[in-house]
Amino acid sequence: MASQVNSPNSPSNTLPTRSATNSTDADEAVPDEDSSETTKLFHERLQAWKHACAYIEDYVKATEKMHEHNSKEYEKVLKTVNSPLKEGHHFQQQNGGVAGMFENIRSNTQGLANSHTETAKTLKGSVLPTFERLTREIKNKTKELEKGAGKGSKAVQKARNESQKQIELLGSTTGSYDSRGGHLKATEDPYILQRRVYHHLNKQVTEENSNRDDMIAVQNNFQQFETHVLQTIQSGLQQFTQVVGNQAESTRGMYGDMSANAHRIPPHFEWEGFLHSNSNVMIDPHGPKRSVEHISFANQDHSSTKPLIAGSLERRSGMLKQYNTSYYVVTPSRYMHEFKSDDDFSKDPAPETSLFLPDCMIGAVEGVNFNIKGKDASKGALSKVSMSHEFKFKAHTPDDARKWHEVIANISGGTSNSVPSSPVTGNSGSPTAYSPQQTTGSTNSMSPTQTHSTGSTAAEPLYMGGEKGPAGPYDGVSQRDNGAPPL
Repeated sequence: MASQVNSPNSPSNTLPTRSATNSTDADEAVPDEDSSETTKLFHERLQAWKHACAYIEDYVKATEKMHEHNSKEYEKVLKTVNSPLKEGHHFQQQNGGVAGMFENIRSNTQGLANSHTETAKTLKGSVLPTFERLTREIKNKTKELEKGAGKGSKAVQKARNESQKQIELLGSTTGSYDSRGGHLKATEDPYILQRRVYHHLNKQVTEENSNRDDMIAVQNNFQQFETHVLQTIQSGLQQFTQVVGNQAESTRGMYGDMSANAHRIPPHFEWEGFLHSNSNVMIDPHGPKRSVEHISFANQDHSSTKPLIAGSLERRSGMLKQYNTSYYVVTPSRYMHEFKSDDDFSKDPAPETSLFLPDCMIGAVEGVNFNIKGKDASKGALSKVSMSHEFKFKAHTPDDARKWHEVIANISGGTSNSVPSSPVTGNSGSPTAYSPQQTTGSTNSMSPTQTHSTGSTAAEPLYMGGEKGPAGPYDGVSQRDNGAPPL
């Protein structure tokens, strides 16, 4: 079965390059900002419009009450002239005389009272509902914002909190690595924790970009909504002016000026001023989206996160004598981890198996084959009671096999003071070879190990199966394409 990392279209192509991550304009992993800041700003904006409409509603209601009151007052005024003139027989009763004058006064006064009553009814039944409907629209827009963009902001904050948690955990384990001289459990290996950071950062950036798209849509929609709000206000004020203008000619100029002043406001005037005054908060629709390639975080380049050798190997599984290809890494923490692939994004990069090499026995290289006998430590404390197994590996070429064997042997075959106690078994030192019984027809039986160097256990990083990258030579299949250094 071909390894996933052999393909040039491998998901590893999407991983960030170290050169981009180390650039001076690298993004902050967890931005020190409130993801809901823009949502809050829009919420305040809607509140401002709602209050503006409420002011107009109150104004129309007060005007309605005033006309109701004026109607009653004109009824009182009418009573002053409603009784027949005393000694009226002294005046001519036909029209054009003093009696006709008072009849005209009584008729017009009654008309003024009726006019105020009809004006109050028109304001309450026609003008006021226009602004009440607009207020309900603004309230519905607020609920829509809270249920839509508001939830997206909460999802972003949750993802950022998880990323920060993983970064802090990586910082804790790298500190333990430095203080304990690499004495760590497999589950605490900084290499694995760093890959987990990338996994959660990818989720975070996905939520951030999704929320960003939502906020841009809301931002563009707000311009249209505000145009509608302003046009509705203009239409309502024009209707209001016509109603009160028909009632009192003397006040027509005042209300006409109010309506004209409202109509002089351009549809986009408020929106453009809003954008200008809040340019530091509003999102630039033409700006770039966030990407993992431009993110940096604490301990990103810590030495414990860089593998000594990485690439694909074939391992014999079960009694079927069938070899399956997986991605293997030897870390500075002296573990040999097996993964399905080097993809950090599609799922949590938990190792399938983890061998603490100082506790393992390593056989000699036979062509492209070499064997390791040891316990799987990928389950942490549970590995204390697990059985030892013989892991039979096959490299792509004899040269690859020798490189893998050299790195593994340097870790397990150093001097006693350079090999820490096993975090799995607690034993100091480690065997460097074992000689299992020969199996008929087997080409992978262990033979006594060859003599190894007793120098430093920190071997130069090797990457098997790819081009030569900035971190060291490698060929075959690399854990990262495009010459990117290890994560």
